Amino acid sequence: MKNILCVDMDNTIIYSYKHDIGEKKLNVELYNGREISFISERTYSLLKEVNDKMLIVPTSTRTEEQYRRINLHIGAIPYALVCNGGVLLVNGERDKEWYYESLKMIAESRPQLDKAIGILEVDPRRKFEVRFIDELFVFTKCEKPDEVIKDLNKTLKTELVDVFHNGEKVYVVPKKLNKGMAVKRLRKKMNPGYILAAGDSEFDVSMVEESDFGCVPDGFGKMFRLKEDLKEDLKENVMEMESGKLFSEALLEKCLKKEAELT
Repeated sequence: MKNILCVDMDNTIIYSYKHDIGEKKLNVELYNGREISFISERTYSLLKEVNDKMLIVPTSTRTEEQYRRINLHIGAIPYALVCNGGVLLVNGERDKEWYYESLKMIAESRPQLDKAIGILEVDPRRKFEVRFIDELFVFTKCEKPDEVIKDLNKTLKTELVDVFHNGEKVYVVPKKLNKGMAVKRLRKKMNPGYILAAGDSEFDVSMVEESDFGCVPDGFGKMFRLKEDLKEDLKENVMEMESGKLFSEALLEKCLKKEAELT
């Protein structure tokens, strides 16, 4: 078994049209006929090299449908974790056993998810439909998301669910449905020699810490420590990439270097 790279997609490997990643780039995602996500040519070259040496496992909060829009142009990707790790795709097909295990794992959080849906449905700050993604977690978009998060945290049992926002996007996610748990389950299922992981957001903290070696952007640790509910520093196995370089390129270079050290 090759060593594994569990890697977030958005703002880690691929970037939306809103981000300036230079002129030399390739389109990797179409939506309604529009080119909406890109990778740099350097990232593409590095991805091919990493793909030859390691098993790349995209690990995303995206839904299965959203993930399927991505084409990294490196050939078939045999494994992918989507829905924050609740769904495992194997050769493009959903692993039913993994999914049912995910539902069972988060069963105690289900009443809180239902409660969150009811609250958000009538919240006047909501500006998008409330979605119950594969019955795994809740998603919507709101005005004044900071206030929405505070109100939800006062009402919901926060020992069972986490409430996040990323800009206007609001998430209510079971505690046990996180990328770190997905890495742990994947390790048990596939028994690789080593797992590297990379990500750029709060959703990725558990994943990079659960891996044997994690990559995050420059300044991530400071941002992480500034979270009111996250007081501890990142674990020693997590390394910030150098500033002044595109995160996707820096992390893939680091992965190749680490892989060379291990072989």
